[in-house]
Amino acid sequence: MPQFFVEAPTGVRPDAKRKMMLEITEAIDEAYGVADVRVWLREYPAADVSHDGRSDAEPIKPVCFLEAPELADLDAKATMAAKIHAAVDEAYRDIANTDETLILMNHYPLENVAVAGRLLTHDAEFVQAVAKLNA
Repeated sequence: MPQFFVEAPTGVRPDAKRKMMLEITEAIDEAYGVADVRVWLREYPAADVSHDGRSDAEPIKPVCFLEAPELADLDAKATMAAKIHAAVDEAYRDIANTDETLILMNHYPLENVAVAGRLLTHDAEFVQAVAKLNA
């Protein structure tokens, strides 16, 4: 159930968006080994984004947020980040400053995650899966 948000400029073709979201999903799935990865795309016109208080000052630098359970494996994180960056770069390189795409990884302990009103610490199968992931 990792959630991934991409905030970037408008103007990418629908087929490029689909390809990027698929590649991001595959990168996260490879790192976590769980299904139910969701990718959310939020796009903004250049006039709605500022850098140091100036809008339209330069190409937008995409920013991405991963909201997911803890992942201790630094190699898995690094590989995932590189694949995500490559996917965002391919989709947006002509309209954004993808060299400086920022990926923020927010990892949550299971006692801080609830699905359907139930803490994941109460889901033995999920607890075992995360423990195996972080062993």
